[in-house]
Amino acid sequence: MLLVNNLSVQFGKRVLFDEVTVTFSAGNCYGIIGANGAGKSTFLNILSGKHDANSGNVYLETGKRLSVLEQNHNFYDDCQILETVLRGNKDLFSVKKEMEEIYSNENFSNSDGDRVGELQIIYEEMDGWNAESNAAALLSNLEIPESIHYSNMGDTDVKLKVRVLLAQALFGNPDVLIMDEPTNNLDYYTINWLENFLSNYENTVIVVSHDRHFLDAVCTHISDIDFGKINHFSGNYSFWYESSQLAARQKVQSNKKAEEKKKELQEFISRFSANVAKSKQATSRKKMIDKLNIEEIKPSSRRYPGIFFDQEREAGDQILNIENLSCKLDGEILFSEINLNLTKSDKVIVYSKDSRAVSSFFQILNNKLTPDSGSFDWGITTTQAYLPLDNDFLFNRSLSLVEWLRQWTEIEEEREEVYLRGFLGKMLFSGEEALKSSNVLSGGEKIRCMLSKMMMSRSNVLILDEPTNHLDLESITSFNNALKKFKGTLLCYTKDHLFAESLGNRIIELTPKGIIDRHLTFDEYMTDIKVKKLRNYMYSS
Repeated sequence: MLLVNNLSVQFGKRVLFDEVTVTFSAGNCYGIIGANGAGKSTFLNILSGKHDANSGNVYLETGKRLSVLEQNHNFYDDCQILETVLRGNKDLFSVKKEMEEIYSNENFSNSDGDRVGELQIIYEEMDGWNAESNAAALLSNLEIPESIHYSNMGDTDVKLKVRVLLAQALFGNPDVLIMDEPTNNLDYYTINWLENFLSNYENTVIVVSHDRHFLDAVCTHISDIDFGKINHFSGNYSFWYESSQLAARQKVQSNKKAEEKKKELQEFISRFSANVAKSKQATSRKKMIDKLNIEEIKPSSRRYPGIFFDQEREAGDQILNIENLSCKLDGEILFSEINLNLTKSDKVIVYSKDSRAVSSFFQILNNKLTPDSGSFDWGITTTQAYLPLDNDFLFNRSLSLVEWLRQWTEIEEEREEVYLRGFLGKMLFSGEEALKSSNVLSGGEKIRCMLSKMMMSRSNVLILDEPTNHLDLESITSFNNALKKFKGTLLCYTKDHLFAESLGNRIIELTPKGIIDRHLTFDEYMTDIKVKKLRNYMYSS
């Protein structure tokens, strides 16, 4: 058990946490959520001892071990991969190193022998003799090949480093596992493995993530940071979101009778409790939801941007035709022989094992990059709005946000200010916020500006390259809902599982040997046996 008692944190006049008391119990997975700046990462750092609170304390039950997913990918560059994982259990690794140092002593004494005997007993109690094989097995599960287990972390690709650090955090079955954005830089299959692992994990997990599918898959509780407090809610993120939205609607309906509100909430809870999933979660979450006091469900203080994608005109049947398109990067084939025809009913999730392939593909379609061979033609009735992976080049001038957005409008001058502020206001840039300088924006603010620009264009084709990068959960949820309602054509590459599954009716995978094109949902595509066999062939040398 991990107990937080009367915790208060303040930066200047800004209060993040005000006398927070909360308990994290064994067997549960807590998803920490809160608006940008609410203090999610600060809270995790306090739990792990990296930051101090102004007052209050954190108490970890005696004899229990806490493990943290390391965020600095270069911290262990001087260590071998297998050793990095072993360092995840500091006590075990300390005993191991002391034994090795004694054995390396040329003048081995009787006292050294006595000490080694003591250490061996401790090491055995820690299951130390199986530590290296257990660490190797964990690395193999995360697809770190055995051939590099003794290579240095500094010589390892960053995507593999992330998996090694994940293995380090999981190693030795810690009693409390703390993870900040664990799915960053992980591929679909590794995330799926992690979801299954955590869903059956018997100890305490505390996680911050912007991946809604991940939160839904692993969480037994949502821990909401709001109004300087932290409150636990039984269930996963979808349950918390839907219940908070329902509570907000009911708050507005002041004329609605209390009995009617109570009945509506009870029906909502019953529907969700009948739909729980995952082995460990199913029984415990259903019991908690059945016991839930309806009065505990409160409206959230979150602000959700207003995202709406309207079309200036509906496109004709012919959207895009591609013939024999190929692209190389530094002599490496990213994709080749792409032949494709899109129609207006297509909501396409574009996928590749190499994300550079998709970014290059989108750049070609937007005339930002020249292909090595082939051609493409957009239908004459189409208009495209493009959200690139890298948009920094659009924000390198000191312009107010109103001036920045003005670059892409042709509306008459007398209506311009109100018109532009309307689109910025939908993305939460209201009042003085609309006068901020465009060259000092955060990553999430830049994306929200880009969405204002895209909404204003009223295009009938949207091209999105990792659109959820830097966005908070509120913006991601609103964005996702808007794209579900969009009646035009969509081309999207995303690592957000829920985005991909909820939007796509067609999956296109770019490979060095051509294209795999299936009219399936994302989940169906990724689990289809025939597709898996074809993918193995298309990526083989």
